[in-house]
Amino acid sequence: MKKLLLLTSIVLLSFSCQQSSEPSNGLTKSEYALVIHGGAGNMSIESVSPENQDRYLAKLNEALDTGIKILEENGSSLDAVEKVINILEDSPLFNAGKGAVFTHHGTNELDASIMEGDKLNAGAVAGVQNIKNPISAARAVMEQSEHVLLSGDGASEFAGLVGLEIVDPSYFFTERKFNNLIRVLESEGEDTSELQLKKMGTVGCVALDKLGNLCAGTSTGGMTNKKYNRIGDSPVIGAGTYANNATCGVSATGHGEFFIRYAVAHDISALMEYKRLSVEQAAYEVIQNKLFPVNGSGGVVCLDSNGNYAMEFNTKGMFRAYDNAEGDRIVKIFKD
Repeated sequence: MKKLLLLTSIVLLSFSCQQSSEPSNGLTKSEYALVIHGGAGNMSIESVSPENQDRYLAKLNEALDTGIKILEENGSSLDAVEKVINILEDSPLFNAGKGAVFTHHGTNELDASIMEGDKLNAGAVAGVQNIKNPISAARAVMEQSEHVLLSGDGASEFAGLVGLEIVDPSYFFTERKFNNLIRVLESEGEDTSELQLKKMGTVGCVALDKLGNLCAGTSTGGMTNKKYNRIGDSPVIGAGTYANNATCGVSATGHGEFFIRYAVAHDISALMEYKRLSVEQAAYEVIQNKLFPVNGSGGVVCLDSNGNYAMEFNTKGMFRAYDNAEGDRIVKIFKD
């Protein structure tokens, strides 16, 4: 009888442990969290001067502070993602907004997308040349139209109608990015992939708010020397951006053609949903085991519904930052 009572107690204790409020993957649970990327590429400590490293880190910290403050003050993940990306779009350091790279014809064509994890609402713009903050246009498409993706002049017309700031295309000119185009053009006929991939400055953000809602957004100027109105993964829902409260939020950066073909952002979510992988395991599987063997360069930042993060990349570096309600702050550029 005593043995039976002991066995019953062990079974009940085991069942009680299984009902723990801790996340099933054994990781932490945060009330709110935010993760950022400013692009992945084959930059090294030697190729980025200490002064420029300080500039990048300062801007990432500024963006992180802004997003965390919004979440801390009960703001939505949607507001946090938009405002964080606005800061990065307004900086000439990154390949988005003001710092967009140049096309083959010396113009700037920008893409962006945003997605909410609760109802899977999404909006995006592609190939725009005069919208100051494309991520805000993507949000407007999601909230103020019946569509998901608008492009070119139509997207600009819509942005103007809803009151977003329209600028002269010359606003996006930066000497550094234009000189990058010149170097690539002078090397045409040679393998310029390493030069083009040296620093991919696409920006992105994923946030989890106090209501448990995830949001992800991505903004980019695309690839230096792109032709024929090429559009990459950043405005493609499921490729460069994805959010689902049941799994995770994802923002990607890298060689967009591969991220489209492999539906990278959605694949990470699917691995979590169907194979029950953690967000770290799912991101690693896609970036390292699927993309890397086929020369798909780049990375992702992700958050799961508990605020656990993944910052996975297969290049030499990725501008990245993370913080949560507990103050577990990370701001980095290169691999550890």
